[in-house]
Amino acid sequence: MREDAVSAALREKTQSLPQRGMLSPPEQVQLLTVLAKLIGAKRLLEVGTFTGYTALRLALALPDDARITCCDVNGEWTSIGAEHWRRAGVAEKITLRLGPALATLEELLTLDGEGSFDFAYIDADKTNYLNYYECCLRLLRSGGLLAVDNVMWGGSVIDRQVNDADTRAIRVFNTAVRADRRVLPVMVPVGDGLTLAYKH
Repeated sequence: MREDAVSAALREKTQSLPQRGMLSPPEQVQLLTVLAKLIGAKRLLEVGTFTGYTALRLALALPDDARITCCDVNGEWTSIGAEHWRRAGVAEKITLRLGPALATLEELLTLDGEGSFDFAYIDADKTNYLNYYECCLRLLRSGGLLAVDNVMWGGSVIDRQVNDADTRAIRVFNTAVRADRRVLPVMVPVGDGLTLAYKH
């Protein structure tokens, strides 16, 4: 894995937080950056930004004219990211939209229209995964890529004794994506499980 100094500092700061488990693993983020570069992504969408580590790595890896729209509801966590985005010199490439992500996604559909993004990454509240997926799929162009985190959920998705709302939501999501003929999906055993869905 390769990691610049500012990204490493942000990751270390995030790991000092009680919510550090929400941080996407650095090797998974590096995979996302490779995939975004492979499809020539210029317009990217992130649903669930936390402290902004993934957005930072993507912004650093992509061309100067690439732009990332980040959706989150927590100003405290995202302010940590914004500080590091500035330190890395990529703040102008990242637009943070604070508020419920579904409302933001609907607004983007109205303002920018369907097919206006190249790449989307979902890592937010699990009970809305399928809703986020549907909105992001509409926002993605044909040939775009959608990545979704936590699809293995620590193995709980195959443990029938676990039936909390988040686990049930991920099971429903996984089943829906597998059957969705609009995309070509693959589940990658990296981090907590990452689904990649290529939009036809």
